[in-house]
Amino acid sequence: MSGVRRITVAEGEGGQRLDRWLRRRFPQLAQGRIEKMCRKGELRVDGGRVKASTRVEAGQTVRIPPLPELSDRAPVPVRPAVTEADARMIRDCVIWRDDHVLALNKPPGLAVQGGSGQRLHVDALAEALRFGQAESPRLVHRLDKDTSGVLLLARSRSVAAALTAAFRHRHTRKVYWAVVAGVPHPGFGEIVTGLVKAPGHGRHGEGERMLCLHPREIDATPGARRAVTEYAVIEAAARRAAWVALSPVTGRTHQLRAHMAELGHPIVGDGKYGGGGQVNLGDGWGAQLGGEISRKLHLHARSISFRHPVTGESLHLVAPLPEHMARTWELFQWDPDEAPADPFEDDE
Repeated sequence: MSGVRRITVAEGEGGQRLDRWLRRRFPQLAQGRIEKMCRKGELRVDGGRVKASTRVEAGQTVRIPPLPELSDRAPVPVRPAVTEADARMIRDCVIWRDDHVLALNKPPGLAVQGGSGQRLHVDALAEALRFGQAESPRLVHRLDKDTSGVLLLARSRSVAAALTAAFRHRHTRKVYWAVVAGVPHPGFGEIVTGLVKAPGHGRHGEGERMLCLHPREIDATPGARRAVTEYAVIEAAARRAAWVALSPVTGRTHQLRAHMAELGHPIVGDGKYGGGGQVNLGDGWGAQLGGEISRKLHLHARSISFRHPVTGESLHLVAPLPEHMARTWELFQWDPDEAPADPFEDDE
């Protein structure tokens, strides 16, 4: 075991999550160990308590408690090589690429980062997205595993820091498309609640979900955070379902799914927030429409707008619908080309 160390974050290392910074320096560290050190206050940045997700900046001092050396434990498992089939799959998802930024149309069912029993995910496939660069691209935001659509990656550490800051300061604009059970009324509005994580079950917290709170309960509820979503109904299928655009003003876990369920119009296919397998006939609760409608989640990150961190160009990237959602659009005779690029633009 080593003693307590104090390491200064070097130039070029700023903007990273603390857990990633640590694993690059100490590959023997498991994620669970890092989170435990944070909970116990053993791991500190500039003397203050931190979370694993805290971003470190150049010049900060990280206090690291005694760690097991590589020889003190089993060898660190080597990440399996990316197969040629997986490499082709993830490269086919690329919808934008330049020397600094890369964007994917992430398919539903592909996780962004690894978790319990999760072998295949975007982070593990990043090696196949180098396209001649010296290093793999870095994730700068996330999508849920079952949510499809635009996902940005940075092709250098400095660009990752710039894009992360743009997301943190809300200098990006994301528009999602969803199909919801029933038709929200009024057809345009803003949802404002608190969100707090409800504990799940099992060793890895399976079943965790976010609970909505009245805004006045936020300050009195530990862990609760304010969450704001704009929504607009684009088209309706009688009273059975609606095509809605959603724009997250804040970026909380499961925010869009929890907010639409709280509104009484869960996103079609959402087993976590939409009543499991219950079929919604337009007059009751449930996130399944039955018939020919896919039971998969109907939530898609349709577009993202942001200023290029290097060129300064204004970019608006659009991701085509995944196959199961495209079939739903055909069934309801909705035309994606008729929708405004940003239904909320006139009200900004």
